[in-house]
Amino acid sequence: MEKEFQIIHKYNMIAILDYGIGNLKSIHNMFKKVRVESVITSDIELIKKADKYILPGVGSFDHGITSLRKAVFFEALTKEVLENHKPILGICLGMQLLTNSSEEGKEKGLGWIDASTVKFDLEDKSLSIPHMGWNKIYPANTNDVFKYLEDNKFYFVHSYHVVCNDENNVLATCDYGNSFTCSIHKNNIYGVQFHPEKSHKFGMQLLKNFGEL
Repeated sequence: MEKEFQIIHKYNMIAILDYGIGNLKSIHNMFKKVRVESVITSDIELIKKADKYILPGVGSFDHGITSLRKAVFFEALTKEVLENHKPILGICLGMQLLTNSSEEGKEKGLGWIDASTVKFDLEDKSLSIPHMGWNKIYPANTNDVFKYLEDNKFYFVHSYHVVCNDENNVLATCDYGNSFTCSIHKNNIYGVQFHPEKSHKFGMQLLKNFGEL
């Protein structure tokens, strides 16, 4: 981890999707620190040309999915991800939008990963909701986005978590009262519940890894 990040030549550009929701500048600044080229954009042509995507998100599920579907680039993004198989990383609410639905709202999710988003129901009532703070995560593998992250801590702020219908889509878990899924994956589609843009060197490594896919 204690090394200078080198410029990556395995990609052309990452589009940080601007649909009115999310910590866009924080993510962009983290990519700058690891010398990965990224741009905050809602431009359709630029999104078509991008090699990878970041789907950020904060706030409620229904507002997030409605805003995303209304975005001018939504159809183009769907084609690039589902037909052209370009990698996408959903962050926090952005990960939840990848699922079928959420207990937080009534709108349908993207359904790009067969999962649902449910509210924490903790047996230990001394634990607060939302789950907020630094936690270690446990990756199912460290071959791609979690490379060099066996030792880690990431920053969480959330009241809902994802439950996958296929265990093969679980990429990492975290313990908060009970074990829960904190990262999901299917083919070129990735999601993380935590905030890499707020997770210092661990978040920088994860975003660098995503840039190298």
